[in-house]
Amino acid sequence: MKILVCISHVPDTTSKINFTDGDTKFDTNGVQFVINPNDEFGLTRAMWFKEKQGAQVTVVNVGGPETEPTLRKALAIGADAAIRVNTEAKDGFQVAKELANVVNDGGFDLVIAGRESIDYNGAMVPGMLASLTNANFVTNCISLDVDGTNATAIREIDGGKETVATSLPLVIGGQKGLVEESDLRIPNMRGIMMARKKPLSVVEPTNASAETNSVKFVKPAPKGAVTLVDADNIDELINLLHNEAKAI
Repeated sequence: MKILVCISHVPDTTSKINFTDGDTKFDTNGVQFVINPNDEFGLTRAMWFKEKQGAQVTVVNVGGPETEPTLRKALAIGADAAIRVNTEAKDGFQVAKELANVVNDGGFDLVIAGRESIDYNGAMVPGMLASLTNANFVTNCISLDVDGTNATAIREIDGGKETVATSLPLVIGGQKGLVEESDLRIPNMRGIMMARKKPLSVVEPTNASAETNSVKFVKPAPKGAVTLVDADNIDELINLLHNEAKAI
């Protein structure tokens, strides 16, 4: 089984986010980048398929040379090879088109992508990728087993979980639950050394056009002041809720 794991290069959640050029561009200065958490869950599950079923695992990213350390980390975790599509990721459709080209050229049976990236939270790429490659699709996936060409997946739905049976080729949008946080792997020295010898291929883009454009970014408004009311002062609480909060 050939598995392709899509890797997004995203800011660490502890990074301080700023924008430049009139709030139209993301400022990368001083920002630490990591593997998108949803993608890391998927990569860890792919490692299970590699170790238990002999699967071949390739990771892929759409981005410039600055994303290669993130791909190298994925190789150090255990992926066999990496592919970087040499173009800036501009929107979900453009990324999906570039990834579809990689999938079709590589003949992958299973594509594991994160449900969404933690920077733009679009949650669009896996579904579009499945459509472009004529593959089955399961999103919000929290469990996946493959037996030959048959697959069983569990996904989260409103109010519960759904178990679905499908077949390869398959694209999933994975998330926490596909593996647990305790299952995630930290590259060790041996993995880091081996990653230097593994192939990282750079392929030129198909020049797929972006269909959307970010006009402006706005940070969330700062939290307002908090008014503390003594537990015994019910009248004051009612007054504030009525006259200031306009809640009653």
